[in-house]
Amino acid sequence: MNDTPNIPVPSKIGNSDQEAFPEHWFCAAILPTGVTYKEDAESPESFRDVLAQAFTAWVDYRTEAFEKDAPLAALKIGFSEALISSLMGNSRLTYQDFDTEMGIKLPTIQIRAGEVEVHPLVVLLRKNVVLSIHPTYVDRRFVRFRRYADIFMRKIPVELPPEDRLTLLLMRIIDETNERNFEHLREIEELGDRVNEDMLNPETPRETLGPKIYEMKHALVTYMNALWQTVDVLHALRYGDAELLTDNQKLLLRMGVLEEEVNRQIALSEHMSEVLASGLEVLQTIYNNQLQSFNNRLALIMTYLTILGTAVLVPNTIATIFGSSAFNLQPDDRGWYIAMLVGSTAVATGLTFLWLRRHWASRRQRR
Repeated sequence: MNDTPNIPVPSKIGNSDQEAFPEHWFCAAILPTGVTYKEDAESPESFRDVLAQAFTAWVDYRTEAFEKDAPLAALKIGFSEALISSLMGNSRLTYQDFDTEMGIKLPTIQIRAGEVEVHPLVVLLRKNVVLSIHPTYVDRRFVRFRRYADIFMRKIPVELPPEDRLTLLLMRIIDETNERNFEHLREIEELGDRVNEDMLNPETPRETLGPKIYEMKHALVTYMNALWQTVDVLHALRYGDAELLTDNQKLLLRMGVLEEEVNRQIALSEHMSEVLASGLEVLQTIYNNQLQSFNNRLALIMTYLTILGTAVLVPNTIATIFGSSAFNLQPDDRGWYIAMLVGSTAVATGLTFLWLRRHWASRRQRR
């Protein structure tokens, strides 16, 4: 039992993600001798002996075809088909305990082209092994943890009970996942800032604002739903009394801290939603004020046109009266007739101008 297995030399860590983790499979473990082990591979066969002897081991598997490959990967590491099928077959099921093995399903948040996408991360546990399975297209989910996994394993005291070691490893995986999820709130805030900028720009087409506001609200709702799912998982782990997990109150308190961090992110998201809603109310008020101001100007223009029309109505009325056959005007009457029309027009226009001048003066005084 104390003999160290034939351990392949781990691949070197490069600068880029592709160079660092070119393989889909990864294993980190602490052996009975206290030696840590870390390897990338295309198949779990290369570290099967390590899993059989390790005190605690973490296996991570990335795949392009998640729905198809996740059950096969779980079977290769020794988990039952019933466990993985129950988690994969029920989209609402996030926690499953079969006493000797258990599984959880965590949401992993990804933002592409302004849309919030939620993909599953399945974590399976049995005695000394933790297996995490997630899609390849989820952004660098465990890049940092893969790099330092052997150091983390070395810091776990060997004398701890197996359930304590499993719980510590599980909490670290959850913490890494949450941290990546929390980073996307900043991207959502940037999206909200661009929406606010578009709303304040008077040249932005009004028909495009509605879809943008809806997309922003939908992104927040999707993000918060994913966080609530994480809270449900953490609550189940803390109070589920699983045989594979610890009963140590100090470790359970640390699990509670993870739950509090998620609740804090939910509170920030709700606050952001309230800020967006208040911004919409302010914008609606601005639009209403602009519309009211436009209506007032239009009413003022109509008033001026009515007054001017009244001024023109005076000579028009005179011309209509004298144009009837009752007065029987002759060509010799054109002189005084034209003079009367021009004079009445001038008098009516002058009186209208004086009235408007007094009206403008009174408006300036009120301002």
